[in-house]
Amino acid sequence: MDGKRHRQAAASSGFLAGLQITGTRWSQAVVALLLAASLLLTPSPPARAALPQGNAVKDPEAILRNALPIEAPQLQSLQRLLEATSDDLRAKRWKPLAATISRTQSQLSTQRDTILKSFRGEQLAQATGLLDQLQGQLQVVADAAETSDRDAFLAARRTALASIGDAEALLAGDFPFAIPSEFDALPRLLGRATLLITTTKGDLTAVVDGYNAPLTAGAFVDLALRKFYDDLPFTRAEDFYVLQSGDPKGEAVGYVDAKTGQERHVPLEIRIEGDAAPIYNQTFEDVGRYKAQPVLPFATYGTLGWAHSDEQLDDGSSQFFFFLYEPELTPAGLNLVDGRNAAFGYVIDGFDVLEELGVDDRIVSVRVIDGAANLKAHA
Repeated sequence: MDGKRHRQAAASSGFLAGLQITGTRWSQAVVALLLAASLLLTPSPPARAALPQGNAVKDPEAILRNALPIEAPQLQSLQRLLEATSDDLRAKRWKPLAATISRTQSQLSTQRDTILKSFRGEQLAQATGLLDQLQGQLQVVADAAETSDRDAFLAARRTALASIGDAEALLAGDFPFAIPSEFDALPRLLGRATLLITTTKGDLTAVVDGYNAPLTAGAFVDLALRKFYDDLPFTRAEDFYVLQSGDPKGEAVGYVDAKTGQERHVPLEIRIEGDAAPIYNQTFEDVGRYKAQPVLPFATYGTLGWAHSDEQLDDGSSQFFFFLYEPELTPAGLNLVDGRNAAFGYVIDGFDVLEELGVDDRIVSVRVIDGAANLKAHA
């Protein structure tokens, strides 16, 4: 075990020493919150700032839709009308649900031409097909609301939202900001990519977002294409907190560039809502923005996060983690990871597999199944 890893292991052991876990929900909550407060990811920084505020969106696909660098008010209004049905659905208020879906159908009908004016060329034909598709999908949602069929409603709503998201994604144009020249040697993902993560328990599908974390997502996709993660173990697994991998075999704790013989480092990269570009190698505390909200928050089960040591913010290299967000134990928007680690994507399928993974499991392979062309080797 190298010195850095040894120090982190010792700190973790000391922090947990003397805790007695009784197995009750209260004790689980205490342990989960204490673990979050320690934030001793391998590698990772200590928790140092005030808690972010707010009620975070917990659906990964909704987060990804909201994170697109677009201005499409009519489409986004349709999206939010559908997403806002969750409260009524939980309360089984079927009449208000039916009314909201009827309003959504009417809005699509009256604003269709305005929506389509935003598209050009091949995109116009694709968007037209998607809106035609959406019209039929909304009727299925309406039928499910009329019959009070919760499962059918959820399935139909997800399909309709996917069509809206596909239309929104067509509007993402040129990359929205300039990456600082000091990082010119690093790969970057100028868009999004979808990856299939095969493990010893089954498959996960994840989307990584280069629009908001281009260097972090770029490093992950680059390493996946190099088959760097193949056959690596999960080195840390803590219920309600994290599942971590990416520590290579041998003495190195990250990816060593064969050309330079040096470990490649990725800066801490977090884009704050409302900002034109990410901040680099600074926490929310460092910039005095304690209540800031990241565009890519740690707000849902299976958020992908980039690990770095507790000594430095810019020495993350290859190790990453799945944030095992547990709504009952960690209130949405109130965690100690946002603003200290970079989120760069989300698991969108395979949650049942993720729940079963532990330190006895391994990554079999990570493969890019869409978006590899968005990876640029360097500036």
